[in-house]
Amino acid sequence: MKRKRTCLAALLATALLSACAGTPRMSDAERLQLHRSHAGEPVPGFHLPGQLNGWTALGDEALVVWTRPREAWLLELAGPCNDLRHATALSLTSTGSRVQARFDSVLPLGPMVGQVGRVPCRIETIRPLDTAALRQAGDALREARIEARD
Repeated sequence: MKRKRTCLAALLATALLSACAGTPRMSDAERLQLHRSHAGEPVPGFHLPGQLNGWTALGDEALVVWTRPREAWLLELAGPCNDLRHATALSLTSTGSRVQARFDSVLPLGPMVGQVGRVPCRIETIRPLDTAALRQAGDALREARIEARD
């Protein structure tokens, strides 16, 4: 009986892992479009209370930074930021506690990022994100992809 349970648990775990592996992942362009559709009008800047709560790269020309658990900003860069994909951390070149569009930059950091000649990536636009609507849209999109696959 114990052996049957172990085999059943192993089969269930394998099935779950297979299901996760088969779920298509959104491309960078799709994720950027999803974030753009839930972003407000561009703003001159935002207040950064201490350090970032988190961040997510959306390709090499945009990223989302989280300043609080329910406060996020879509930062679109002036051009490609090649090291952004390989970064494990980042720094914002703001002076004081205010990050400003067309003035401040993103500096990707990490072991896979080139250390010599590292070029900051200038922030072109800053847009506030509706994090609740973004979360709901992401959940709905994932559910639709799973249903379409079935």
